[in-house]
Amino acid sequence: MLPPHGFSHDSTKVCKLHKSIYGLKQASRQWFSKLTKALISLGYIQSTTDHSMFTKKHSEDFTVLLIYVDDIILTGTSSPEIMKVKQFLDTTFRIKDLGDLKYFLVLEVARTSQGIHISQQKYALKILQESGFIECKPAKTPMATKSVYKLTSTDGELLSDITSYRQLVGKLLYLTSTRPDLTFAVQQLSQFMDKPTTNHLQAAHRVLRYLKGCPSTGLFYPASSSFELKAFSDSNWAGCPETRRSITGYCIFFGEALISWRAKKQPTVSRSSSEAEYRALASTICEVQWLHYLLCDLHVPISHATPVFYDNKSTIQIASNPTFHECTKHIEIDCHIVREKLQKDVVHLLPCTSSTQLADLFTKALAAQPFQDMISKLGMLNIHSPA
Repeated sequence: MLPPHGFSHDSTKVCKLHKSIYGLKQASRQWFSKLTKALISLGYIQSTTDHSMFTKKHSEDFTVLLIYVDDIILTGTSSPEIMKVKQFLDTTFRIKDLGDLKYFLVLEVARTSQGIHISQQKYALKILQESGFIECKPAKTPMATKSVYKLTSTDGELLSDITSYRQLVGKLLYLTSTRPDLTFAVQQLSQFMDKPTTNHLQAAHRVLRYLKGCPSTGLFYPASSSFELKAFSDSNWAGCPETRRSITGYCIFFGEALISWRAKKQPTVSRSSSEAEYRALASTICEVQWLHYLLCDLHVPISHATPVFYDNKSTIQIASNPTFHECTKHIEIDCHIVREKLQKDVVHLLPCTSSTQLADLFTKALAAQPFQDMISKLGMLNIHSPA
């Protein structure tokens, strides 16, 4: 059998590529490097906080580009500058102008005079259709109250086909880009990718049933809002029944708009609830500091300390009072970034009640009424439901 045309069986020779072929591992890196050089030559500055963001400020005009592989979002205050960038990119790379932003990486963007609504309705309906839950009975919450799932096979029978479970959780994970109400439930489900059981699959189906009742819900960003950050931080001490590690949860607002949220298991076991809360607070403050840098790149500097609301008084005292050595000597040094940022006036810790702690949504499964009260305060909106 003859070898394919243009190829040889000589193993001592290799091809030298003058250009990265689309599909190779290094292709995306080379493409981004070339695009970066082109934008810098046009006077744009690459953000050190987010390397996929490029900004240009000239007099009173300001333009921003956000890049994901070969998809670009372009916005700014000057129409001539935007047209100039489009023409430059089209001449250099031959781009396709899709007009005003309406659909980007399965994110649906609806714009009105009151603000912008971002959802993933089509993607959510596709998940329901592929999973066979398009006609299921809706659930009021994504997780049953006080649900506890374990890694061992005693928590149900092991699934014979784990691929479908992994695919479903992966799809739900991407859906959390606009659905903070699913974050904690998906975080719980993602722990069992290796050996999922029938109980874990039932829990994933519960999320689908909840999704059926509100597929078009998304985040609303009002057109008029204050340029101030505020954060809510919380933890669930020893929330994992297997490892006894705690869960960190936080949400951060820019004005009235939710811009950052997280639910994640802490890397180490905490000896006390105060330590778990302190670790959660450290993670929140690191995110706040990063947002300060990002807003500075966007020429929106934060002039005063960001309020961080917390419902644990002992944690606030530990952060404010360095004499609590006996209570904190077992806590790693990196957690004391809380005290450092507090002294530098980056953040300001404020107490709040457990009923007003919005980060509760990211640390535990709530009952229907508290759950609905929480998500109504996160700026989530279903534009297809009656007001």
